[in-house]
Amino acid sequence: MNIFVCVKQVPDTETKVQPNADGTFIETTSIKWIMNPYDEFAVEQALLVKADNPGSTVTLVRVGGVKDTEALRTALAMGADDAVLVEADDNLDSYTIAKALKGGIEKAGKQPDIIFAGKQGIDDDALQVPQVLAQMLDLPAVSVIVGYEKSGENISVKREIEGGALEVYEVSTPCVLATNKGINTPRYASLPGIMKAKRKPMQQLTLADVGVSEDDKRLKYSDFKLPPEKPPGKKFDATDEAKQQEVVAEVVKLLREEAKVL
Repeated sequence: MNIFVCVKQVPDTETKVQPNADGTFIETTSIKWIMNPYDEFAVEQALLVKADNPGSTVTLVRVGGVKDTEALRTALAMGADDAVLVEADDNLDSYTIAKALKGGIEKAGKQPDIIFAGKQGIDDDALQVPQVLAQMLDLPAVSVIVGYEKSGENISVKREIEGGALEVYEVSTPCVLATNKGINTPRYASLPGIMKAKRKPMQQLTLADVGVSEDDKRLKYSDFKLPPEKPPGKKFDATDEAKQQEVVAEVVKLLREEAKVL
């Protein structure tokens, strides 16, 4: 089987984000990058499928800057076989990313049997790329999956829906599957795996190589700014029993008239 995994690199959740000088994106020079957490589940599921199908390969595809390939190297260290990196800005919209991923998969020279992806990126939370990619490739797709098993010639997946219920789908291959947390427990990269990852092949392409141009961009970002700082909280001294009733009345008044929570 030819298994592909779409991987996104996102800022570490503890990173303090700042807008860049012209307000078109965030300042990236001092950011620590990590693999998108939902993509970790996708990589792990791909490796589990590979283990059940001897002779299979796992190929990673990422669209983003080449200055830092931490996400791809981490996934290669986990056990993926090779990678395709499409060099691009990190602020592309979902449509452009999906089209670049499609081109990267086609340039890999292997017909995909399964394409895994995380259900969403934790930076933009768009939840669009896997579905748009599936539409472009004319493949069936199921997102937010928390269960996977082989069902004859097809694949049976469980999908979370609102209210905690599960939907069960039987999907033929090739297909696109977007994983959610709970489907598995991602492995840690071993030291030998980290050393091997440095020698694994990584094909580098440009947007032009995969047929993407400026005209493909559906969104342009501007006026990035931090949210306004919250005003300082108010403190009340209720240690004096004689004033407690007055303080309580003042707090209730503020909650009703200023905070508007009553």
